[in-house]
Amino acid sequence: MKISFFGLGIIGSIWVDNLHRDGYEVRGWNRTPKRLPFFTSDIRAAAKDTEIIIVVVADPPAVQDILDKILPLLHTGQVLVQSSTISPEATLDFARQVQKTGAAFLEAPFMGSKPAAEQRKMVFYVGGDEKTQEIARPVLERLSSAILHIGPLGSASALKLAMNVNIALVMQGLSESLTFARAAGISDDTYFAALKLNVSHSGVATLKEAKLRNRDFSPQFFLKHMAKDLRLALEAAGDLKLSQAQNIMRVYEEGLKCGWGDEDFTVLVRLLDKADMR
Repeated sequence: MKISFFGLGIIGSIWVDNLHRDGYEVRGWNRTPKRLPFFTSDIRAAAKDTEIIIVVVADPPAVQDILDKILPLLHTGQVLVQSSTISPEATLDFARQVQKTGAAFLEAPFMGSKPAAEQRKMVFYVGGDEKTQEIARPVLERLSSAILHIGPLGSASALKLAMNVNIALVMQGLSESLTFARAAGISDDTYFAALKLNVSHSGVATLKEAKLRNRDFSPQFFLKHMAKDLRLALEAAGDLKLSQAQNIMRVYEEGLKCGWGDEDFTVLVRLLDKADMR
């Protein structure tokens, strides 16, 4: 099976490397050049005569930019798997564009950051018909620990945005709780030991404990990308009163103004430290 990747960022580069080591014939394209054996700077060559096309880029405009260049090359027998975190509305629009060429379209946004990608423990949320899902399944299984069929096109994108709203809110609660404990003179050792025995302990706390302890904000998931996901979720929510999501969006906007967009989203804990903000 020939597989092409469009988007070789933190996640895409790990995925394509894993499949390359598994023996798949892979090609990868990225807006900025990458020193990888399967990289091509020719976007049309990357799309030509490939069976599975996986798109994992930053946002809807980036997806559209790729489609504008490769749609003339798509045809029946190909499956385009859209794994970027985008809105349900954009998903349906992109699906219509791809399906007009005769190619099949599957949405497969995912949960999991750099460690999960390296360990092949992504969770894919899949939207679209099950026949198309089964064509892509052998590839997605190589990258993940679970594949959940959510429903028709658009439903998986909606669920992914909902999950990221949850993660952003949980992370902010963890940061504020930890900052309060530190101000009271409680050590990080004591705090995290107590948290592990508390009903509120979460997967976010497990994943991000070391970063918070060590003030290591090297990116596993960029702050700018979580901010984008929150914005898309609020736009899609329409008249829903998501007051806490609106509040956390303002926190992310403050982090972006501080120039932290390319750091891990845990960097927002710095906003709570008066000494750090002097």
